[in-house]
Amino acid sequence: MSLDAFVFVPPATVSVPVVGQPARFPVHRIYCVGRNYEEHAKEMGFTGREPPFFFLKPADAIVVADAGQTAAITYPSQTSNLHHEIELVVAIGTGGKNIQAADAFKHIYGYAVGLDMTRRDLQNDMKKQGRPWCIGKAFDQSAPIGPITLAAQAGDIAQADIWVQVNGADRQRSNVSKLIWNIAETIEHLSAAWKLQAGDLIYTGTPEGVAAVKAGDVMEGGVGGLTPIRVAVA
Repeated sequence: MSLDAFVFVPPATVSVPVVGQPARFPVHRIYCVGRNYEEHAKEMGFTGREPPFFFLKPADAIVVADAGQTAAITYPSQTSNLHHEIELVVAIGTGGKNIQAADAFKHIYGYAVGLDMTRRDLQNDMKKQGRPWCIGKAFDQSAPIGPITLAAQAGDIAQADIWVQVNGADRQRSNVSKLIWNIAETIEHLSAAWKLQAGDLIYTGTPEGVAAVKAGDVMEGGVGGLTPIRVAVA
């Protein structure tokens, strides 16, 4: 279709670099899993293995933190309590509906390190009012992400360490094995509610230790076997 068929020039496709590949990964949707590490659930005031639940971020919330570079995000408006949440991100390469956990890994293209940035004060206000979290989770630049590593090259991702430091000091440090709902189970539950498509990203949840950052702080995070990310708060 010619660009003349649109009332304005459509935005460019949001994409993420792939380690060792010239082509980039085009992003369709961003799904996030809430409270998927037990200790993080406890620090948020919850306990136990509750059924998984999901929220979404817009694709253009992506900020690419390329290998060896420092990405920048702007401290967002309307908040005084911006939190970091380090996460393993699953990149879907083959879509499907009602995917069984036993088949889930056939649908995975690769993995990346991501940050689910959260306006915690706004999220908490919405919780108290029984309203959606969108203003606390789905804002501009709320989804920094590093390059995607192909699944076959990512090693034993299910046993990988996951961490984030702020200004060189540990904030979050855990292991992917501590996910309440593991990668395959998450895909099974998610694909029962939505038809997954190639280009979808799944932020799989964050471990304990979430805390506030301020302008001038630098976050460095990683998952074992993947390209780490470095993000500064401008």
